[in-house]
Amino acid sequence: MYPAVINSGRAGCPGVVERSETKPGYTTFMHTVYLLRSISQPEHIYVGITDNLDRRLSEHNDGKSIHTNKFRPWKLMTSIAFDEKGKAEAFERYLKSHSGRAFAKKHL
Repeated sequence: MYPAVINSGRAGCPGVVERSETKPGYTTFMHTVYLLRSISQPEHIYVGITDNLDRRLSEHNDGKSIHTNKFRPWKLMTSIAFDEKGKAEAFERYLKSHSGRAFAKKHL
């Protein structure tokens, strides 16, 4: 199954999909890989994974993550939802690699 690109920013839409309809009456839990850009220092980009994007973005902006608190506030650049956790984790690892960072800089 292909990942679903949820949002490339937050203008005018919540941009968060935690569940995806697969057939009537059945939902699948979504795992979201996201990229954040620091508003105060735009050269800093953070890649993460979550099952609740709104909560996680709030945690980053409230300083609850030691990896991101010194570069806050953050804005959402892109989020990509997967129905399989393993695929989401593999894509997150790729985006954190050298070639993945180059891919994200060029395409996301």
